[in-house]
Amino acid sequence: MNCRRHGGKPTIALWMLVAVADVAILASTGLLAILLVLTALAVVTGVGVVAARSLGRPDPEPAKVVVRRRS
Repeated sequence: MNCRRHGGKPTIALWMLVAVADVAILASTGLLAILLVLTALAVVTGVGVVAARSLGRPDPEPAKVVVRRRS
């Protein structure tokens, strides 16, 4: 049968080429773009942490209402 193995050297070479291209793109866009991406990532992470903490916290017990009758 003519089946290629998965995880061979061509796959690793392809991912190394992708990594080199990513580095080239980041280097060409400049430091400002990298800082903007990192800032956006930090904001998204912070919002996710706050949302997870607020959703994971149980609701506080409602205040009990005392009803008094006049005698």
